[in-house]
Amino acid sequence: MEKLQTLYNILDLAGTFVFAISGAAAAKQRGLDLFGICAIAFTVACGGGIIRDVCIGAIPPSGLANWLYLTTALVAAVTTISLYPFIQKLKHPVLLFDALGLCLFAITGAQKSLAYGHNAEVAVLLGVTTAVGGGVLRDILLNRVPVILQKEIYASAALIGSLIVVAGNYFQVISNDWVSLIALLLSFGIRLLALHYQWNLPVFEKDKTEKEL
Repeated sequence: MEKLQTLYNILDLAGTFVFAISGAAAAKQRGLDLFGICAIAFTVACGGGIIRDVCIGAIPPSGLANWLYLTTALVAAVTTISLYPFIQKLKHPVLLFDALGLCLFAITGAQKSLAYGHNAEVAVLLGVTTAVGGGVLRDILLNRVPVILQKEIYASAALIGSLIVVAGNYFQVISNDWVSLIALLLSFGIRLLALHYQWNLPVFEKDKTEKEL
């Protein structure tokens, strides 16, 4: 399983890179300056992991202590600025890696929480937080309604991955490496199917009698 761990590390950085691109692209669309674009890119890529590490007591957070994460986010930001017209055309490849990064972060977030001795509930919640936390911070900073609060099956895919990791750790039927692989494939598959078939959670119409705040 050493090769599998190496694959996870590569995908982790790939997910970080793509998450950072999505943040940098959103920041550029809002007309932010160079520092703002880099800050949003880093926030999207590492924000969820930093929140998780602070919650479980892993200080300093790996997103701040490991130079690879900051470097990856900055490279993604510069790439987005330099190749913005080309980046705009990469909608489907970016969505693919975004889905992969989402599910991978959910799994590693749950695993790290369990490794630090926290219970199942904490592991599941922080698994989801790791996956979607950066995106929520991005939307808040850009004054948008967070994507996970809207109709897309996004956080739900991360939730399923986290639940499988926690269940596998509890029942110990197969090794944790295989549990992680199964969790990744199932949550990733659900996210891709949701994108392809446009599956959404129920959406309720806004109360038209309520005044805008």
